[in-house]
Amino acid sequence: MQRILCLVSLVSLILSRPNAEPTEDKQALLHLVEKLAPLRPLNWNATSSPCTSWTGVTCNSDHSRVIAIHLPGFGFHGTIPPNTLSRVTCLQTLSLRSNSITGPLPSDFSNLSNLSFLYLQFNNISGSLPDFSALRNLSVLDLSNNCFTGTIPLSLSHLTHLTAINLANNSLSGQIPLSLHRFPNSAFVGNNVSLQTISHSKSAKHGETALFWVVVAAAPVALAAFVVFIFVCWSRKKNGDSFARKLQKGDMSPEKVVSRDLDANNKIFFFEGCSYAFDLEDLLRASAEVLGKGTFGAAYKAALEDATTVVVKRLKEVAVGKRDFEQHMEVVGNLKHENVVQLKGYYYSKDEKLMVYDYYTQGSLSALLHGKRGEDRVPLDWETRMKIALGAARGLTRIHCENGGKLVHGNIRSSNIFVNTKQYGCISDLGLATIMSSVPIPISRAAGYRAPEVTDTRKATQPADVYSFGVVLLELLTGKSPVYTTGGDEIVHLVRWVHSVVREEWTAEVFDLELIRYPNIEEEMVEMLQIAMSCVVRVPDQRPKMSEVVKMIENVRQIDTVVNQQASSENQAQSATQTPLTTLRDI
Repeated sequence: MQRILCLVSLVSLILSRPNAEPTEDKQALLHLVEKLAPLRPLNWNATSSPCTSWTGVTCNSDHSRVIAIHLPGFGFHGTIPPNTLSRVTCLQTLSLRSNSITGPLPSDFSNLSNLSFLYLQFNNISGSLPDFSALRNLSVLDLSNNCFTGTIPLSLSHLTHLTAINLANNSLSGQIPLSLHRFPNSAFVGNNVSLQTISHSKSAKHGETALFWVVVAAAPVALAAFVVFIFVCWSRKKNGDSFARKLQKGDMSPEKVVSRDLDANNKIFFFEGCSYAFDLEDLLRASAEVLGKGTFGAAYKAALEDATTVVVKRLKEVAVGKRDFEQHMEVVGNLKHENVVQLKGYYYSKDEKLMVYDYYTQGSLSALLHGKRGEDRVPLDWETRMKIALGAARGLTRIHCENGGKLVHGNIRSSNIFVNTKQYGCISDLGLATIMSSVPIPISRAAGYRAPEVTDTRKATQPADVYSFGVVLLELLTGKSPVYTTGGDEIVHLVRWVHSVVREEWTAEVFDLELIRYPNIEEEMVEMLQIAMSCVVRVPDQRPKMSEVVKMIENVRQIDTVVNQQASSENQAQSATQTPLTTLRDI
């Protein structure tokens, strides 16, 4: 019936309001947060749309109803009031875990008949478990680590879609309904519950006989389903590991880093304007893949339960304490520029330090240049290489202007330059060198980016950044790595090789063979080579500043300077006549 009502509501809203907004849901949620009072800033207000700007809220495709609320670790405290969540009748996912919610669940909670995923663990919710009779679509239920009392309701055993349950660490008593025996014991530990016993009365024996024949009849089907289940589990284990398992097998275990206490140790700090709403436990449950292991740590692509995809950088050998780390993250996180990959959030504990970024589907410059060389490779054309160079130069220029003109990136290389949807380069991983332990300089690809004067990575300078950027330009021009080996295992440094080729006046041999197919770019390539060579001179004071490098690249090809100049003029005119407005948006 509720699904029919949702459909009727949806149709009526579409017919009556072309720009639909979930007005009823919006008022209910505003009432909810007014009573629960989150400790972390939450950008919910009456003047904005829940479907486009509210943190942790997901709507259906036409923005007529709220279908998911995901707000773990926001510091909610108080009791969920009646006539709030129950009014969001099309809600399918609710996650309010790792908060400080108290009191019983409201009696109208069972009105959420469309609910499929419910996560309320790690709160202080008390009272008896609700009646689950109407929640027929529930497939995942986690109420662990609360203060629930009473018995496990029989209505739970009637949920045919239930695939996962966790009631551990409450104060429940009595017996576990028979149909819940299929779940592991760990789902019920920390309670005073026992397996359900069956009366051996005559009627019970008849029931057992009937059940026996049902089981016999269903055995072939169950066996087939079990075989399929084993195959799916094996395939998943082979093809994609969970983030938690990957971390366990790699370098850290979830039990070590995820606190089971309500002391906010598993909270990730997100910067203002960020729409993400997850914590460390979400990351540990996410599916993940290793993107790469760099100088300062490993990067993971993590796909969360709400379909959010982020990049998580796990730092190693951090040399500063919590206060200095947080202060540095504030400097980095508040830097907003279209050619700088913005830091969205970070996590700090004694054992682990994580940084969270948006995921760039275009990938890194390193992958585009050096990956999949062969017949199936899609070459990186000259226009795109120019835009990547220009975007990265602008991003690095912006970084060098920050913190009174003293901020240094310290680790410029092609794997830290990503390509946005407009094909421009964006700088990532900025400012880590100063907070990390000194890294020895081995004979490796990373070593090829280091300016000759850098002997301690913590003391990198802006001229050293310019040198590293020059190496990136040489990568774009030659298609070669900063340090590579020849067929005879000879180690070749790109900068030295280019110098030797240019000195012998064989300049044409410098350029990537993939660029030969593009006509009328020889002059531009030579000009870009001259810019790169000016960046990698040995004497730091003789290198240009990044702002000068930007102008030089813009002079090679007028890619978008006219548009930028026009926009700059418009912005200056507007700022002269209007009061600046503070806005919240993702960069």
